[in-house]
Amino acid sequence: MLGTLVVGLGRAGGGLHLPVLRRLGHGSGRALGRPPIVVVDPGVVVPVAPDLLVATNLAHAAALVDPERTAVHLCTPPNARLRPLTELADLGFRRIVVEKPLAVDEVELAAILRLRAAADLDLIPVAQWRCSELTRRIRTVLRGGELGAPRSIVFTQSKPRFGRTVSGDEHPSAFDVEVPHSLAVALRLAGPASVTAAGLTDMLLGDAVFSRLGGAWLRLRHDSGVHTEIRTDLTAPVRERRITVELEHGTLVGHYPVSAADEYSQLVVRTRGTQSHSVFRDDSLTAFIARAHQHFAGTNPMVDEPATGAAVVTLLAGAKRLATGRVPVGAAR
Repeated sequence: MLGTLVVGLGRAGGGLHLPVLRRLGHGSGRALGRPPIVVVDPGVVVPVAPDLLVATNLAHAAALVDPERTAVHLCTPPNARLRPLTELADLGFRRIVVEKPLAVDEVELAAILRLRAAADLDLIPVAQWRCSELTRRIRTVLRGGELGAPRSIVFTQSKPRFGRTVSGDEHPSAFDVEVPHSLAVALRLAGPASVTAAGLTDMLLGDAVFSRLGGAWLRLRHDSGVHTEIRTDLTAPVRERRITVELEHGTLVGHYPVSAADEYSQLVVRTRGTQSHSVFRDDSLTAFIARAHQHFAGTNPMVDEPATGAAVVTLLAGAKRLATGRVPVGAAR
């Protein structure tokens, strides 16, 4: 088993990745010579635990583990990717899981891909819904062909996110919160696509206005002819992660888990005169992290990464331009 280093202990690193790594057995068995989990976040007080080693910075972490035998989980905010990736590469780390999205814009994406090539990095952007049981079941229906060809895909993502927005978790816009999950699934189900329309809304909370953080929507046209629409509302009073796939002879309506509190998905399959409803466990993040570590170990390669993660960033950048009328920093006007 490779050693693990978690960089950033906010919601993603401390609340999601670290518990999953522990469930998968990382950090256990120190008496048998297995490495502990090393964590780095100077801004967080880490409780003492037998399966953890706390490093003061990345250089200290590199002295505690063997970079060539360690998988890094980079869980810094979206606008803090390139700098820590560069430092990790300089210290000899090569296997890196990067929280979504891979980059905040196309300029940073190009720099990250140049760094990847120069330092021979193995980058796996987080896209846990690609390993979701719900996604697998939907793909099985599409591949089977009994309901005909897909025509459209609609994602609806709603959740109240006032507290984290007020605290300032450094997400540049609503596009960077939930939308990357849906984009990765849309590309997996319907193939390459381009953005045809997009929009953003502000979050209003009393007299405060949080620009571009209220909600977002975009439409895609896939090369396969399928049309996708993604909508996310971060001011909604309820939580929902729903996918609807319209086919020639039926409709699929799926619900992804809305939180780790209940890791079950649901799928309704409707055809003319019939309907089936199934409920099943769907711990997609654990499945994804396990798959990423299998990839790093060479037993189950993820050959479409980081290409898919890069495509997600490119689509997000296109949506942001359409929604705001802006061009990326450094791009010609």
